[in-house]
Amino acid sequence: MTAMTAGSELPALPVLGVSDFVALVNQTMEYVFPAVVVMGELANFRISKGKWLYFDLKDDKDGGASVRCFGTVYMLPGPLEDGMLLEVRAAPRLHPQFGFSLNVQTLRPVGAGAIRKAVQLLEAKLAAEGLFDPDRKRPLPYPPARIGLVTSGESAAYADFVKVVSARWRGLEIELADVQVQGERAPGQIIAAVRWFNALADPPDVLVVIRGGGSADDLQAFSTEAVVRAVAASRTPTMAAIGHEVDVSLAELAADRRASTPSNAAELLVPDRREILAQLASLRQQLADELYGRIDGMRQELGKFAEGSFDLVSSRLDRERTALADRRQLAEVLNPALALARGFAVIRGADGKVIRRAAQVQENAIVRISITDAELSARIEVIKAVKN
Repeated sequence: MTAMTAGSELPALPVLGVSDFVALVNQTMEYVFPAVVVMGELANFRISKGKWLYFDLKDDKDGGASVRCFGTVYMLPGPLEDGMLLEVRAAPRLHPQFGFSLNVQTLRPVGAGAIRKAVQLLEAKLAAEGLFDPDRKRPLPYPPARIGLVTSGESAAYADFVKVVSARWRGLEIELADVQVQGERAPGQIIAAVRWFNALADPPDVLVVIRGGGSADDLQAFSTEAVVRAVAASRTPTMAAIGHEVDVSLAELAADRRASTPSNAAELLVPDRREILAQLASLRQQLADELYGRIDGMRQELGKFAEGSFDLVSSRLDRERTALADRRQLAEVLNPALALARGFAVIRGADGKVIRRAAQVQENAIVRISITDAELSARIEVIKAVKN
């Protein structure tokens, strides 16, 4: 309660020490403005001891207001430069020694120009580290059995992705990490989802980060340094599809593979089963045609072989018939019966052996004489011996 002093219209006020005054102001601001969002142009940006962050926010017009800001480097979305337009969420505080400032909680570039410049600075920094090098890219399993999906479960990107995957391939398991894909909380949730999938004892075969189209401000979360590094550090192979085909986020450059849209990501991850079935049917027909062709070829070769074998056997039979006829003719020529019919006789001794020379028989010996129609016996009488 205040009291009026004599001769004055002003109320009597308590006298505060400086520290009490500072505490009272901070208590009042904390009650009335626990946090504020201030937009302004970045000025006097500096980092102290690699940890502390100091800068001013000022109006973008000459003679405008300026306010000091204080924070840590861990809240930086990436490299910044004076002149960028920033949106800062902070707690207003009156420091006992350094005066009034905004204690920064989050900050991000806003406006197409500032966002573009911030992305360019971060891209140059990470490219110099080799984060986007093609040699770092890993092949993705095709098709994967399990997909870890990082996106908003209520987004059109999620619906399109699931629809295209389901239409093209069957039997896949899609596990969703439902996150915000724009705004202050988006980077932290995306990073947490990527790390959660990687920490699983049985992680998915591929990690897919997707978001539908939007403005540069809407897509900004996917070009913040912490998100890009999280994607690059994933031990699970990654694919990213952010925005439309013309939009390229830094998370896409850091991923193992980029897709132009969420639907295109689904098309790149799995084959079209209808095309596979058509290819299998075509392959089956090709194999059948080749098999039938080989059977026809073998049938023709077998026919030629049989024809050749028949000719060979026929030729061999003809030769054998000719040889048999020659032998028959020779046998007829050598047939003793024919010789006997022509007036010849065969003389055998008592032992049945044919006598060809006179020395084989003695005079007065009894011999048998075979003629064409009888067997005769005779006694030998040597009339004349002829010397050969």
